[in-house]
Amino acid sequence: MSGLVVIGASYAGIQAALAARDSGYAERITVIADEHLLPYQRPPLSKDFLLDKVTRDGLVLRDEAFFKLKQIDLMLETRVHAIDRHTRRVSINGNNATIGFNKLFIGTGSHPRRLTVPGADLDGVCYLRSIVDAVDLKDRLKNAAEIVVIGGGFIGLEVAASASKLGKKVTLIESASRLLERAVSPLVSQFLFDLHTRNGVDIRLNESIASIGGANGKASFVSTAGDARLVADLVLVGIGGVSSDRLARDAQLSCTNGIVVDDHGMTSDPDIYAAGDCANHYNAYARDWVRLESVQNAQDQAKAAGLAIAGKTGPYDSVPRFWSDQYDAKLQTVGISRNFDRQAIRGSLESGQFSVFYYKQGKLRAVDSINRAGDQMAARRLIGTGVSPSPEQAADPSFDFKSLLTPIKTKEA
Repeated sequence: MSGLVVIGASYAGIQAALAARDSGYAERITVIADEHLLPYQRPPLSKDFLLDKVTRDGLVLRDEAFFKLKQIDLMLETRVHAIDRHTRRVSINGNNATIGFNKLFIGTGSHPRRLTVPGADLDGVCYLRSIVDAVDLKDRLKNAAEIVVIGGGFIGLEVAASASKLGKKVTLIESASRLLERAVSPLVSQFLFDLHTRNGVDIRLNESIASIGGANGKASFVSTAGDARLVADLVLVGIGGVSSDRLARDAQLSCTNGIVVDDHGMTSDPDIYAAGDCANHYNAYARDWVRLESVQNAQDQAKAAGLAIAGKTGPYDSVPRFWSDQYDAKLQTVGISRNFDRQAIRGSLESGQFSVFYYKQGKLRAVDSINRAGDQMAARRLIGTGVSPSPEQAADPSFDFKSLLTPIKTKEA
């Protein structure tokens, strides 16, 4: 019997366990992970790990001694198969073994959306989510000369950049009219398009995959709907993520594009919580229900859940943040820019150091930055406190945002 059972050694799962313990939760805490490794960082998998800048050991979030110190039990290589809400038990490993709980946290994250065209199951068609995927991709890259990346989202672009740095010929296929269409503005999309093109990546927009072909069960080419035939020693699919909410749905928890939770991470069952990529919540900055896939969201939302599990208060109200490293460009985003009606540019696109401030009805909603971390720090405080510089002030590099923030006690300060 465990007081708190955490399903998933994700950023969200580990943060929820730590937040509960550090907030005074005294009962036993058990984290169940289906992988054999200690909890690890995922963002470097598409970048530094592929480029040998970080080792597998360097990805580990915390060592065993840390979890022992916090009195958190780790059950590795253990898969949860079902949640029984009536008996308050989870079934593990399919051998009739169960673990009881008083509180349950679901941090199962998301899984890659699968390609469904003919040939999608051929050897050499890869996805990237786990360290196992990354090790396999890294090994395959060593012997591949021509890479086809399907999807112009964060994973696709980051792997394309890594493969290009390794000297591979890269073709990227995106069905939308621009890169990162759901995440950034057309201006930033075009900057990234130009950046990748300058580095040798052949980007084909408004194009979709018809099939993947090959011989002896191995992929060797990709056919597009536009009748192009692209040689491919390796195909990387990055067409989005899907909430890993099957356990919650089978347990009849409320799910709509993920597990529905409140601002404390509570599900439709008051003893069960969820956060991170698997959870759908109402976000005040988006003014809508959203499922955010980011490290920041996973950690901050899980912290709120951990506090609630420990009987404390601290609702999730953090300003959404994202980031991506591609070549020498660090893209950082704060806020939600959807449906903006005005934008202001600070800095220089030509120099590769600029920020785009997005407004809706005169109010600052979001900021995208390329290599301007200072703008991001200011934007977090501005958006978090509801303070909006005018577009003219935002565009003026001599204007000091601190003049707007100094008299205000901010959440981020």
